[in-house]
Amino acid sequence: MALDRSAVIALTSPARRAGVGSSHDWLRVSGKTQLAAYYAESQWQGRAVDLLVWVDGSSAASILSGYVQAVRAVTGTRTPGTAEAVAASFLAWLRETDRRWLIVLDDVIDGADLVGLWPAGPAGQVMLTTASSKLTGLQDTLALEVGPFSRREAMSYLVGRLSSDPDQRRGAMDLIEDLDCQPLALTQATAAVGGSWMTCGDYREQFFLRSSLFNSPDKAPLPASGITWTLCVDHADQLMPGGAAQSCLAIAALLDGHGVPASVFTAPTACGYLTGASAATPQAMERARMALAVLDQAGLISLDRSTDPSTVRMNAILQRAVRAAMSPEMLEQAARAAAGALLEVWPTPEPDITVGQSLRASAASVRRATGGLLWTGGCHPLLLRAGRSLDEAGLTGPAVDYWTELTAIGDQVFGPGHPESMVTVERLASSYVAAGRVGEAVTWYQRVMADWGKAYGPDHPRTLAARVRLGRVLVTAGLFADAISVLTEALNDAERAYGPAHPECMIIRDEVAAGYRAAGELSEAIRLYRLILGERERGLGAQHPDTMATRQLLAEAYLADGRIKEAFSQYKKVVADRQRSQGADHPDTLRASAALAGAYHQAGRMALAVQLGEHVQSGFERTLGSDSPDAILASLSLGRIYYAVGRLSDARRLLEDAVARGERVLAPADPITTSARESLAVIIGEQQPG
Repeated sequence: MALDRSAVIALTSPARRAGVGSSHDWLRVSGKTQLAAYYAESQWQGRAVDLLVWVDGSSAASILSGYVQAVRAVTGTRTPGTAEAVAASFLAWLRETDRRWLIVLDDVIDGADLVGLWPAGPAGQVMLTTASSKLTGLQDTLALEVGPFSRREAMSYLVGRLSSDPDQRRGAMDLIEDLDCQPLALTQATAAVGGSWMTCGDYREQFFLRSSLFNSPDKAPLPASGITWTLCVDHADQLMPGGAAQSCLAIAALLDGHGVPASVFTAPTACGYLTGASAATPQAMERARMALAVLDQAGLISLDRSTDPSTVRMNAILQRAVRAAMSPEMLEQAARAAAGALLEVWPTPEPDITVGQSLRASAASVRRATGGLLWTGGCHPLLLRAGRSLDEAGLTGPAVDYWTELTAIGDQVFGPGHPESMVTVERLASSYVAAGRVGEAVTWYQRVMADWGKAYGPDHPRTLAARVRLGRVLVTAGLFADAISVLTEALNDAERAYGPAHPECMIIRDEVAAGYRAAGELSEAIRLYRLILGERERGLGAQHPDTMATRQLLAEAYLADGRIKEAFSQYKKVVADRQRSQGADHPDTLRASAALAGAYHQAGRMALAVQLGEHVQSGFERTLGSDSPDAILASLSLGRIYYAVGRLSDARRLLEDAVARGERVLAPADPITTSARESLAVIIGEQQPG
């Protein structure tokens, strides 16, 4: 087999012949994904691989999502950090592991999407499928063209599909010849024959009649699959008269063909479009489900019932043909129904990264198919929800690209400074922060602050929020003087407008104190934290979460300023208040105790550090489990304390255990595991003889 000769193989479509137009697109549908699935399943069933990962390769975002999902499946946990960071650690693990793995990248469209995301390693294999015969950017790849069936393969496929009634196979060989052994055409033809009274010979008659309507002497003839799909539509209408099947097909043609939850079609907006019902009644939802089943039976979609909810898939070339056949009015109605239905089923928060990826891909598909429709009358909420989904999934690079594009369109459609434009500008600025590109974020937040200031005034809540966000980003960028200036001016305006005791002012005062602390001006930071703490104790009480959080910040500022006695006093008060309000074993109480243990360690109070560190470590294991990130981090901290007091054997034992647990349950190259491994290496080095 090809993979025995190459660690990387690409299943591609036949190269486009010179002079062949768009009709060649139908020939690209040749079963590449099915072949890849067969090979992957055989490798898994034969235990030839220890890890099998199937990734939608149609975009950089889908590839990143696939890697993140793989890490979650391997570790059983939701790993922290951006998707790019998780993917990078996963790829690093693939390069080092001796576990046998197979990564399948299905439907790669642009080789540029794989830059920095290419899986490689001595224990692994990569298979990709692509409709392009000349995918750029991939090296050392064995490309295999997957064309039509041979006559023998076509007959075997047809016989298998029409196994229930052998009489329907009459005329099978002639039909195979007429359909030129094209896999998609055979799939559609056998769906129509198998679900009706027809024989293959009867179908041939319908095929030739329809072919004479589509083909003319003055243009290149359509491949067989360019005709058979129209017969499938007729078959669907016969199975379910009334137009619901065609309306359902129209929505499916606008969504992502790689897979969309069937629940989209039973959402209220979709039900209304499919059935004319004013609400998603049980009867309307059942009719929508029936329409999906009919389209599946007719060979127009694939309905995977093994998932919950079921997954609807549709070939991209067929989607394009259906959209081309739709009237402008039908396209607009179907698009509005699809957009509304996607919004209605989009969960918050998303329970799984694959759910978000599927819905984002469908939103992008609707957008591509309809041009500026989703901008008519304002930015459609679906566009904003898709962008927020990228943000929530930690897909920072794709999020920046997405919001940049939406901002450019918004400025073009509505003009800079328009409220519809400013929504996307705010999201773009935030996405730059998440991506760590703070210099660019500063520029965009400056625009946000200026535009909201012109629209609402300097002390409007929206303007103040923009000024605070700009201040935070300036702190992150290390521009402390600018940050303190921006935040102080915002605080002064807020105090004049609302009064010093207003909650908005207290929030901004927090940010000013954080700016001074980041700038190393600890005396001013301490002064502000003490002021804020007093206000919150009087207004909220000593055991309010905001009060305790402020006291923790004051303790940290005291410690950084070398005021050890005052720092310990505040740390202890935080622990005592959390014990009284939340209980001794609450995770927040244990985290406060961990901070106090760290302060003891930093100040050289090692006996107290050991005692409290052991309490924290056992507490996290008891309350959250030994495999929780908090418990592993507590083991790392205690191991370092043991090392500092000369208990090298205890430190080594604890760190070895932390490394083992981290490798088992955390993301590959997780910072906790990496730090534990580095500390362990130091101890092992010191224990080496000589």
